[in-house]
Amino acid sequence: MDVQQLFKILKKEAECPLCIETVKNPKTLPCLHSFCLECLDRHTNFARRQLKATIKCPVCQTSFQIPETDTFENLPSSFHLNRLVDVLALEDGSVQSQRCNSCDENNTATCYCFVCQDFLCASCFEAHQRLKATRGHRNVLIDKLQAQDVQELIHRPAMCSQQYHEDQPLEFYCEDCKSLICHKCTVVSHDRHSKRDTQKAAQEQKMQMANAVAKVKAEIVRYESEIKKQSDLRNKNKIEILNEEKKMTDTVEKLIRDLREHERKMKDKFREIYEAEQKHHATRLENFELVATQLKSCFERCQSILDRNFSVEILQTNHAIIGRCNELLNVRKPDLYMSPHVHYLVEKKLDLMDPVVVTKTDPSKCLAEGQDSKEVKERKETYFVIVTKDSEGFQCYQQDDKIKVNILTPEGDQLKTDVKDTKDGKYTLTYTPQDAGQHRVEILVNGEPLTGSPWIVQVHQHQYQLEYSVASKGKGRGQFDGIHDIDVSEKTGTIAVADLRNKRIQLLNSEVEFRSEIKVDGEPFSVAFTDSGDLLTLVQKSYSKLRLFSEEGHFIKRINDKHLDKPCHLSIASDGRIIITDYGDKKIKVLSPDGNDLLQSFSAPDCDKKPFYAIYHQNKFFISYFYADCVKVFDKSGVYLHDIGCKGSNDGQFDGPVGLVIDKYNRLIVCDARNHRLQLFTLSGKFLSKIDEAEFFHNDVPSYVAINSDGSLVVADHINSRISLLY
Repeated sequence: MDVQQLFKILKKEAECPLCIETVKNPKTLPCLHSFCLECLDRHTNFARRQLKATIKCPVCQTSFQIPETDTFENLPSSFHLNRLVDVLALEDGSVQSQRCNSCDENNTATCYCFVCQDFLCASCFEAHQRLKATRGHRNVLIDKLQAQDVQELIHRPAMCSQQYHEDQPLEFYCEDCKSLICHKCTVVSHDRHSKRDTQKAAQEQKMQMANAVAKVKAEIVRYESEIKKQSDLRNKNKIEILNEEKKMTDTVEKLIRDLREHERKMKDKFREIYEAEQKHHATRLENFELVATQLKSCFERCQSILDRNFSVEILQTNHAIIGRCNELLNVRKPDLYMSPHVHYLVEKKLDLMDPVVVTKTDPSKCLAEGQDSKEVKERKETYFVIVTKDSEGFQCYQQDDKIKVNILTPEGDQLKTDVKDTKDGKYTLTYTPQDAGQHRVEILVNGEPLTGSPWIVQVHQHQYQLEYSVASKGKGRGQFDGIHDIDVSEKTGTIAVADLRNKRIQLLNSEVEFRSEIKVDGEPFSVAFTDSGDLLTLVQKSYSKLRLFSEEGHFIKRINDKHLDKPCHLSIASDGRIIITDYGDKKIKVLSPDGNDLLQSFSAPDCDKKPFYAIYHQNKFFISYFYADCVKVFDKSGVYLHDIGCKGSNDGQFDGPVGLVIDKYNRLIVCDARNHRLQLFTLSGKFLSKIDEAEFFHNDVPSYVAINSDGSLVVADHINSRISLLY
């Protein structure tokens, strides 16, 4: 390689990516890309004017904070680029950057001594050649540099930049200051510092750098592999989309052809119907016209005889005329031919099986019976009857009639319906609304809406009514002293009551009558039935214990409670997981069905109150916080979503919420203890209604609630030891 080609390569290497010129005062960003200081500062000022606090590296787009001084002069300078700039200046005659290092005249350097490692002016070079000690040194004239000379100049030793040390090479590395120093520096300013030979220190750091670079190289390989995979996926996706687009185009073109064919067939069908109907009408018209002609002919003949008024003629023709008139009058008159109604039903777009229905049914005459005859309640089966009629209003049945019913819930979902055809022109529609609110009912007969359709059906919310209440405080059977929880077995309907101070669990039937009891050696704080019908209880003694009993009261096992601190209440999710509120660390903990593994543990953000009661339903946790006067909702992974309610006595507010349950109408029921009431909400937290002391709770403190086997509520009063049934 000749020297000019080398200089060209070096000049490209020393080019600033921003100004595309040889870099001046090069500064290196943390991403290792170097630029002119002036270019960087100009780039920064432009970003500042756009109200930006960061700039991006023009090469790799890495973001950096703009310094408060608005300049990057404190960035490190690039040693390599500075060295390249010095060397490139030797080629450019207009730039005289190198001065003589040998004399004090500051003359322009004309040659370089590779032994002394000094630039020399012309005078010093002559003296250099005369001295016996330096006469044999290797010197090169700057204007006669070769490629090898340039490479050696680039790799010449670095000299110290300290004043009076400029002739000293940087032979040492100060470990304390992390900087290169010369021999004089070791004595003057780094006397007691730890120092190492430059080459040895560089070799060690080179190994560290090589290790880091090797990792980066491996990462590059990985990313290139990922880029290739991503590119392959992109190409595959492109091909797939293009193929599917072609498939769509082919399908549409086929559909267009099929639709044209369908159109032709339908036109033929309509033509057949038209011609058949026209033929029927023509036949009836011929019959009517024949009779009318005979009647007119008879009338004209008779009228002419009467007009002439000849006695002889009248007497001769009277018998024949009367006979003919009676004959014509007694002829059976042809009926009017009533054409059937013709409907083209388009049940969905691009359906090539759209039927043509030929029927006497007239949708405008059809009606629905019973839709307003009774009150509609949520979760209660409701029905009404659709009656099909012909154009004259008579009930008729046509086998080809198409009856379609759409019932939309308040959320806009399609409600399941059942239509029963009784084959006599009546269709019984049955549906069961799941939620309260306005439902939109639309009925289509052969594609046309029924008269009055669509209409709105108001579905009313179920209102619980007190059936009876049992209150008995004491130690006997069926008596209680501090009810602390209740639950109902879905398998048998048995009601379990945590009789706290009597240190037992009482088992009642669905009518709240005593069946049996389970004695425990501590205070039962909470009870819950498993899917298999066994009873899990949380007993507080010197420390908490989870125990499992059969419904008959036989002890089965203790469950490891190593994950618990001071558990308060428990419930069991539909999948068998055990959900526990822990007073100790204020967390909600989810255990595996056998209780051995802690599956989840979470708490409410920014809340130092203790969770009281927890249930899980439809991928959400509902947690009552007695002292925070609210119910907090979390998603299935334990991420907080929102609160339901706040402190107060108005609708939707709480004063000490305790027990929770989801009823069969999919509503959240909250025991609002100190407000002496139950409150009902949607699962999203919207207030629906309340059951308060004004109705039947009086001075009760409803604390716990469960769903009975028949869907009724079992409500327990912790203070008054009362159990109430609400239907």
